[in-house]
Amino acid sequence: MADFEMVKKNLESRGFTVRTFPTGAEAADYLNREIDGVKVGFGGSMTLEALGLYDRLGAHNQVVWHWKQEPGAARVEAMAADVYLTSANGLAETGEIVNIDGTGNRVASTLFGHKKVYFVIGRNKLAPTYDEALWRARNIASPRNAQRLGRKTPCAAKADRCYDCKSPERICRGLTVLWGPMSGMETEILLVDEDLGL
Repeated sequence: MADFEMVKKNLESRGFTVRTFPTGAEAADYLNREIDGVKVGFGGSMTLEALGLYDRLGAHNQVVWHWKQEPGAARVEAMAADVYLTSANGLAETGEIVNIDGTGNRVASTLFGHKKVYFVIGRNKLAPTYDEALWRARNIASPRNAQRLGRKTPCAAKADRCYDCKSPERICRGLTVLWGPMSGMETEILLVDEDLGL
């Protein structure tokens, strides 16, 4: 198993609740047990998709995800959910969580409005420092997501790096860095010893 001890210790020192899992399946089982009978919002996440959480949680919760429902209405409705699930574009071993967003619904929900937020983060998102986590978010996750979405941006052509473009199809429009859980909103980090998402 990956050595999550340093990042776990650093996240906990910042006030996050942290759990580690050898596999995504075990993390999904945990979430399926913990989240029951509530309204759950999903942020755009290949990690959540890979774990099949929409269908599993939907069997005993009201689940809202703009990838599965009408996007405009679902984004707004998910903002009012009791629980919100998402991932990260980069996680520094020093404890900073980095996300980049185009519409803003995903990053907004990590900042306000829910009783609890869960981040499900695979080992491939880890970077030694904040600067390297930010670099990963900009130059690995974002270009790959632009390519996946078929955007006409310089980064999508080769999915090789950020060109800081001015394209109207740019998906990198907002950046958040969490140094700790937001006041009044419990935040739990699930670290998974598998490569998950982009």
